[in-house]
Amino acid sequence: MNTQNTTEYSFEDTKVNVKLKLAALWTSSMFLYIYVDYFHLYMPGQMADILKGKVFVFDITQTFLLVALISMSIPTLMIFLSVALPAKVNRWVNIISAAVFIPYVLFNLAGLAWTHMVLGAAVEVVLLCLIIRYAWKWPRIEA
Repeated sequence: MNTQNTTEYSFEDTKVNVKLKLAALWTSSMFLYIYVDYFHLYMPGQMADILKGKVFVFDITQTFLLVALISMSIPTLMIFLSVALPAKVNRWVNIISAAVFIPYVLFNLAGLAWTHMVLGAAVEVVLLCLIIRYAWKWPRIEA
């Protein structure tokens, strides 16, 4: 006798809070940004330029490093702020921060842009657009 178990299984699809989605998107964006910068160091001549005190056309100064740190603080802080801020403020902070960060990401393609940099920037822009989309379409409840 041939008995066959025909039990069907389905997977639980837990609804993820929009705040967690935003925090995960900011985390992904930040890691990608860091890795693109890290791989940039392997490009011929980059370390020599850094040792000479130059990044692209900029002199490496305290001001340059301070501005770089402040700019990278955006995604770092947005990971926390996406979870901690109240929804109404959170929505606008995410939209504005992502919109401001998109041109910054694209500016990094100025000058010598290798394929890994273009791919990284494209993925980062997609992630930032997803942040804007999720924040823009934030679920609403009737008051």
